[in-house]
Amino acid sequence: MKIRRTRPDFLLLLLTVLLVSFGIMMTFSASSYTALQYYKQPWYFIDRQLGFACVGFVLMLLFMCIPYPKLKKLSVLLVFGSIATLLLVLLIGKDVNGARRWLMIGGFTIQPTEFIKLFVLLYASILIARKGDKIRSFKLGLLPLLFVVGCIASLILKQPDFGSSLLIIIVTGVLIYVGGAKLSHLRSILLGLAPIIIFLAVFKSYRLKRITSFMNPWDDPDGSGYQLIQSLYAVSHGGIAGTGFGQSIQKMSYLPEAHTDFIFSIIAEEWGLSGTICFLLLYFLFLARGLLVALRCNEPFGLILGTGIISMIGIQLVMNIGAATGFLPITGIPLPFISYGGSSLIVCMTSVGMLLNISRYTYETQQAESKNIKRKTRFTHERKIGVH
Repeated sequence: MKIRRTRPDFLLLLLTVLLVSFGIMMTFSASSYTALQYYKQPWYFIDRQLGFACVGFVLMLLFMCIPYPKLKKLSVLLVFGSIATLLLVLLIGKDVNGARRWLMIGGFTIQPTEFIKLFVLLYASILIARKGDKIRSFKLGLLPLLFVVGCIASLILKQPDFGSSLLIIIVTGVLIYVGGAKLSHLRSILLGLAPIIIFLAVFKSYRLKRITSFMNPWDDPDGSGYQLIQSLYAVSHGGIAGTGFGQSIQKMSYLPEAHTDFIFSIIAEEWGLSGTICFLLLYFLFLARGLLVALRCNEPFGLILGTGIISMIGIQLVMNIGAATGFLPITGIPLPFISYGGSSLIVCMTSVGMLLNISRYTYETQQAESKNIKRKTRFTHERKIGVH
């Protein structure tokens, strides 16, 4: 088997830079009023976001250069590191509005869950690729993975962070499907998880309020439905052409979390329907290009990891925009590359670095080796792929 290293996918890199640049611009617009009101300087949040973007860019370049197969050695470290970090958050984490999800490090607030999403994605990709055809066995292939992911998701749920737990479970399901697991096993897992997820969604009163407010926010316009109503006002106020960059009204203390979870509403208000469509087309191009990079990889770990990265970013996109527009309950999931927050931005850019790394490697195999090196995934049934 020959390994050929080429240049990274330039279009994917360009689309990433465009998304990050637009995110920095919108973070300034959405946060300037709040920053001026509470910190007496409109640049407070954007200064920090620029710093996070620089760190993310360095990590993106670093992971673009480190051969991604070397990440396979990190599987055990990823699991124990994730569990230890989550326990640390529960013990000494910063409590904000009844949730303990953050750690204070050097004056900065870090949200470890964002990094653990990537850790779980990496671990699951490594394990599924390593299992090979054993992934079709529930006991030998799926059960160990489900146990580890279940433990990590449970610890995240204790913070509490239902949205991130659900995201990790969905992405793991995508990886299992891509890895070639039996559809009967996937159906059984889904049927088993569905009542548990429904129970957890309605078990806590605040989660139940989010669901009811999502269904009809005008039942409690000054309480649980307030945030969604203000978000919908922002979207509708934008009209076709928008109010213009920096001219949002809803960001002026009407819409809570305007620069974080609800930044899409400010985009819709300032850029209107036409600008929002252009933004979504840019995102669609990014996701399509990333998926193409993953599917072009003829090595199991790279294909599974690349598909998982794009799935994670795409699902977060749907969950965030769905919450901002009233199509899905509010889960607190940030808009990738766009929302203010260092942890999310750094993780997204690091993930793209791994995807760019995958785009650099081509594995060339010979017909004579096929009996020993063939490895099937859901998308590579007829490919002959090297196993390390």
